[in-house]
Amino acid sequence: MILTVGTRGSKLALAQTEKFLQELKRLYSNVEFKIKVIKTLGDTENTQPLFAIDRQGIFEKEIDHALIKGEIDFAVSSLKDVPTVETEGTIIAAVPKRASPNDVLISKNNLPLKALPKGAIIGTGSLRRLAQIKFLRPDLEVVPIRGNLDTRIKKAKNEDFDGIIVAEAGLQRMGLEKLITERFSLEEFPSAPAQGALAIITRKDNTKIQKLLQIMDHPQTRAEVTAERSLMLQLEGGCRVPIGAIGKASDNYLSLQGIMFTLDGKSRISAFADGSLTEAKELGKKVAHKLLMQGAKQIEEEWRKKYGNR
Repeated sequence: MILTVGTRGSKLALAQTEKFLQELKRLYSNVEFKIKVIKTLGDTENTQPLFAIDRQGIFEKEIDHALIKGEIDFAVSSLKDVPTVETEGTIIAAVPKRASPNDVLISKNNLPLKALPKGAIIGTGSLRRLAQIKFLRPDLEVVPIRGNLDTRIKKAKNEDFDGIIVAEAGLQRMGLEKLITERFSLEEFPSAPAQGALAIITRKDNTKIQKLLQIMDHPQTRAEVTAERSLMLQLEGGCRVPIGAIGKASDNYLSLQGIMFTLDGKSRISAFADGSLTEAKELGKKVAHKLLMQGAKQIEEEWRKKYGNR
């Protein structure tokens, strides 16, 4: 049997797809996998900051269309890029064990965030990271930076950046951990919902492929990201509303913390809930409700007023 696997064409996307397929090949030695590269809007429009592009699923929509049209059998995507409302006709068949959800700093002179000089320039394409940097170091200048991970690293080295903030998982998957200057704790620098996790997506009506992929599903990771994405869905978050979410699962226990930063960077609100793995969606709703009671809607409106309504 030959199966066609869809993915974006960046070095990171190809690296994480190859790594996933290596695991799958150990289980299904009689199956051959062919990779099909699919260009998405996020790949072709790489000049604007992510929050300035007026469309949901900028790294995923074209891949979903290829699935629905039968051009690919399944896709390997970064779950952080998959919209919380799944495309009709598709399903996340597996969420493999999560890599690191943490963010890291790569700085030009190998200086940690606290040691960077006043006015140092930090590059990021994420409003969440912008908000977190402003909360920790309001004296730094944060500027948008776009491109695939390797492109951003090159820009950090060759252009007027003192550092960039990126996901540790991407560096791990590309074997670039040696570039890390500082690894931020999740308490200090809460990650984006589903950061570090992969989504293995197929068609809802393709039960044969679903069964083949389900063996790669990791229940604890699935519960963590389900809670985090439920929180984001309840708060109607996205690229233009920075929400940090930390799901932690152990055996059948699951906890979730949600964090939102104010636009001025001076304060943040936080909420927590815990329960069992089967309560993942409800935990997301509970934490969202607690954040709303603390003024989350007003914080959202401030961000949307400045950066758009998506």
